[in-house]
Amino acid sequence: MKSKTTLALVLALFLPSAVLAETAELSRPPNVVLIYTDDQGALDLGCYGSEDLLTPHTDRLAETGVRFTTMYAPAPICSPSRAGLLTGRYPATVGVPGNVGRGGGGGLSGTATMAHMFQRAGYATALIGKWHLGHGENNSPQANGFDHSFGHLGGCIDNYSHFFYWDGPNEHDLWRNGSRVAYDGRYFPDLVIGEAEEFIVRSQGKPFFIYLAMNTPHYPYQGEEKWLQHYRDAGVAHPRDLYNAFVSSQDERIGRLVAFLEQRGLLDETILVFQSDHGHSVEERAHFGGGNAGPFRGAKQSLFEGGLRVPSIISFPKRLPQNAVRHQIVHAMDWLPTLAELCGIEPVDDRLDGRSMVAILESSEAKEIHETLYWAYQNQWAVRQGPWKLIRNPRNPVRGDGLAASDQPWFLSNLEEDPGERNNLAAKHPDIVERLANARPEWAREP
Repeated sequence: MKSKTTLALVLALFLPSAVLAETAELSRPPNVVLIYTDDQGALDLGCYGSEDLLTPHTDRLAETGVRFTTMYAPAPICSPSRAGLLTGRYPATVGVPGNVGRGGGGGLSGTATMAHMFQRAGYATALIGKWHLGHGENNSPQANGFDHSFGHLGGCIDNYSHFFYWDGPNEHDLWRNGSRVAYDGRYFPDLVIGEAEEFIVRSQGKPFFIYLAMNTPHYPYQGEEKWLQHYRDAGVAHPRDLYNAFVSSQDERIGRLVAFLEQRGLLDETILVFQSDHGHSVEERAHFGGGNAGPFRGAKQSLFEGGLRVPSIISFPKRLPQNAVRHQIVHAMDWLPTLAELCGIEPVDDRLDGRSMVAILESSEAKEIHETLYWAYQNQWAVRQGPWKLIRNPRNPVRGDGLAASDQPWFLSNLEEDPGERNNLAAKHPDIVERLANARPEWAREP
């Protein structure tokens, strides 16, 4: 003990003050801003190789952080993806196997969340943007660990009227802490960033956790006019021009928030995470496309890679490498234990399916943290072990794909050899089909 005390005194006398200051700063809990975008395609950022899309502010996060190439969403649709992210568990195990509708029934309730974890550790917590995890009192953001909430409860809204219009009757869906608020004509992405800025100011003196669940680039595509004109002038085809304009409008708001943190001297002590909830939409309301999955087959609502593989970045230069890329297989459930470790706090629930990615973030040579991963949506389910991925009842909503699920009820692919999942190897490797089928958990069993 005496030798340790002496060593500490020697270090204090001779180490440069800047080094000591940085060490002291690292001992304080960092802030966390978790940006979760909506229906953003697997390769829809400049740092992922997109050549027709301007996203300089999000690309800057990759330059100052770590970018994943094999990050999986918990589900190919919105509600279960968010449930998996916030709980660190498979969505079906926390009661959210599919999208949550209106009417107060269903949603996330009674499960420890990432917000509970930060709240218990003394953080100010906020949900800003899209909730889509229930409309009842027990399913509200406040019931799930958030001190403050602002945004819409349903799956999408018009970005100017703030009405939910999926099916009738249309209704105004904009709330702050359980009370309806009206900002008619105000651009929702601006409202979201403004709310985050105000929350940060009010949280001075406490670390903060903001789950910034942006409504972009989910339909309706409502990018700013300047970006619409930019992509028209660039000759980008429809509907990619509409989609790109919305993504670039999103990127500008991310840049605004990062600049705000920097101006207030908070950027260096804030962990920034960026990720999409699942693949891009090819629904009619999305003009049948716009997003880009690159070589990956599928889109939103599909268990092919294009529905599940998402852009994902973390930036925290004080602790993590910069301009780094990681190819290990990871999952959005892993963010809860990862952020817990980075912030020096403990998860509330030890029944996690996610695993900490810190070792992977620190080294490209780190071992894989998952032996097997699972997904289930409606009558589809999928299992991945190493390079092998098995899909039961595969579905691909992309028009012109040519896949008939009834003709191929089992789809087996080797993703190392065929990342685009074009070759069905199920007939060639029945032993692997059987092994993967038997590996899935009870909740992924066919009804």
